[in-house]
Amino acid sequence: MTVEKYPPNVDENDCVILFDGVCKLCNVWSKFIIKYDNQRHFKLCSVQSPEGQSILAHFSMPTDHFDTMLYVEGKQYFDKSDAFLNVVNKLGFPWRILFVFKIIPTAIRNWLYDRIALNRYSLFGKYDSCMLPSKENENRFLKPEAEKYK
Repeated sequence: MTVEKYPPNVDENDCVILFDGVCKLCNVWSKFIIKYDNQRHFKLCSVQSPEGQSILAHFSMPTDHFDTMLYVEGKQYFDKSDAFLNVVNKLGFPWRILFVFKIIPTAIRNWLYDRIALNRYSLFGKYDSCMLPSKENENRFLKPEAEKYK
């Protein structure tokens, strides 16, 4: 979905992955992105952070429960399986091969995505609080507008 103006803390060329910061599966996904995003396309942002909350509100998404990863590219966002497929497509080879699943109808892809998303805490576990980025990876996370130009 595309909107008229950019979300808070997101610039024209930003590609931001919003993830559930207390979900163990989502944290593994974030570490995967850091490891394999060699071109540094993506910035990460926890949905529980003030920046994540403002982006969710901008797109009229729930800010109190999180059933999907959100991928924001400039003024548009993708959720569920479209978010996942657009991210792996930008990661390049060999991950780009997974984009072939785009041929599966969205309703089927999202049904499968929802099975994992809605059961992720019971399947993979949950942290008591959001994990903080390590010093070497803190530049991979979305920063508030005021900190971008320091």
